Amino acid sequence: MQSTMMNMPLNITSVMTFADKVYGDVEVVSVTADNPRHRYTYSDAFKRVRKLANALAKLGLKQSDVIGTLAWNDYRHLELYYAISCSGMVCHTVNPRLFDEQIEYIIDHAEDQWVFTDVAFVGTLERLQNLLPDVKGFVILTDEANMPKTSLRNAVCYETLIADEPETFDWPDLDENSASAICYTSGTTGHPKGVVYSHRSTILHCYASSLPDAFGLSRYDVTMPIVPMFHVNGWGLVYSAPMAGAKLVMPGPKMGDGEALAKLINEEGVTASAGVPTVWLALLQYLEKSGERVDGLERLTVGGSACPLSIFDAFRDKYDVTVQHAWGMTEMSPLGTYNRVADDAGETMSKADFDTARLRQGRPIYGVELRIVDEDGQELPWDGESSGAVQVRGPFITDHYHKREHSAAEDGWFETGDVAFMDKDSQMQITDRTKDVIKSGGEWISSIELENCAVDHPAIAEAAVIGVAHPKWTERPLLLAVVNEGAEISKEEMLHWFDGKVAKWWIPADCVFVSELPHTATGKLSKKDLRDEYQNFAWNDA
Repeated sequence: MQSTMMNMPLNITSVMTFADKVYGDVEVVSVTADNPRHRYTYSDAFKRVRKLANALAKLGLKQSDVIGTLAWNDYRHLELYYAISCSGMVCHTVNPRLFDEQIEYIIDHAEDQWVFTDVAFVGTLERLQNLLPDVKGFVILTDEANMPKTSLRNAVCYETLIADEPETFDWPDLDENSASAICYTSGTTGHPKGVVYSHRSTILHCYASSLPDAFGLSRYDVTMPIVPMFHVNGWGLVYSAPMAGAKLVMPGPKMGDGEALAKLINEEGVTASAGVPTVWLALLQYLEKSGERVDGLERLTVGGSACPLSIFDAFRDKYDVTVQHAWGMTEMSPLGTYNRVADDAGETMSKADFDTARLRQGRPIYGVELRIVDEDGQELPWDGESSGAVQVRGPFITDHYHKREHSAAEDGWFETGDVAFMDKDSQMQITDRTKDVIKSGGEWISSIELENCAVDHPAIAEAAVIGVAHPKWTERPLLLAVVNEGAEISKEEMLHWFDGKVAKWWIPADCVFVSELPHTATGKLSKKDLRDEYQNFAWNDA
């Protein structure tokens, strides 16, 4: 027997037309380099999206062509997301924080036909344009009043490009499995690798990530995605917010500015936001220094790296804001698990159990099948003890990388590179990355757990733990720590902090205080750089 249901394609165009009709008067607020507070509605946005689609066609672009963007989170970038993908083209979000060589590589590898750029990144592209002969031209995301002088070939002002275009456009019927966007991994080892999302995978991820036990967005929310739109489609929030009818607030180049974020939260009524731990630390530091509050803010999602307990506690105890862990990766669109601990759970649990629960990365969301395997590939039980490699599969998880014939998913399962265990409540706890785990005297040590413990010290702003070769123990953990401004702490005090909090043989064998730690282009600690720098570290006890 066959279904009697209509066979409607799952495509991004449907999100746009739905939001335009049902939530057309909901606001989109942006910070841009040429406007400190741009404000319009979804209907205004999608009217300009149609004008942009006409402009793209006039440039000679056609379905399946790839268009690059180097842009912050703002309304023009939002317009590009929808105009490119809904026209049947592929939106290639380029991370401007990458090294020049990586930006050149991914623009060339993706075969970008045109590149749209914020004014801030014009200089980067001027340096690279002669190495990108296949890029036909560049569009600068500003108006004529702020258009910079540039040597970029065929440079066009964005507002001029769309100004005289019609406000109607006949959107093509798209195969839901056709490519909608491409995002490259940050390339910490080797060249960055491209992950190509489809319209179908994007919509399924949008549904799954919006469920109540994930982002839980509704038309009563005001959401501010601080996670960059150049990184995994802004965790999908630029699709799920219009789908849910939530007001969208985008901080543009101010995404790391604690004062600017607090102002946006309070003045625009932000209820939910998402970003990496360093963003929330910057917001906390500003709030504590200024004495301001964020009373309308309800919840923050943190991902990208493990979040220290001190951030959870500070937001909850001082500002009545719930911090929720999420985990995922570029190859997963990106959300894989989400931890939405009940607000009142702390009233019925011991402090230790409540802390443990909050630090979990969470349960898999629908659409993500997850398993933990040992070194022989055998699946491990979800007993809260058995730790192994995390593997995933599902309809919005990549099978292979762009222009690579072989599958990235062995036996149908994608190897995430994370080490974790699952507890009896189906909650995942990441214990390390497979490349970061430390093996000392034949036993495994979690660098993440040591880092979280270190950052819980009030004098420490940020910490990293790496394994360094040791003549007796094979490897020993070395702690690298950044001290808060105005704080003082000795090496002995720092190492003593671990006593009673972790196993004695886990305690770092030494500590080095540094002014800053290296980060990848997506804001994660760059353990690779640290391992290279400290590979010949001399142990005192060696």
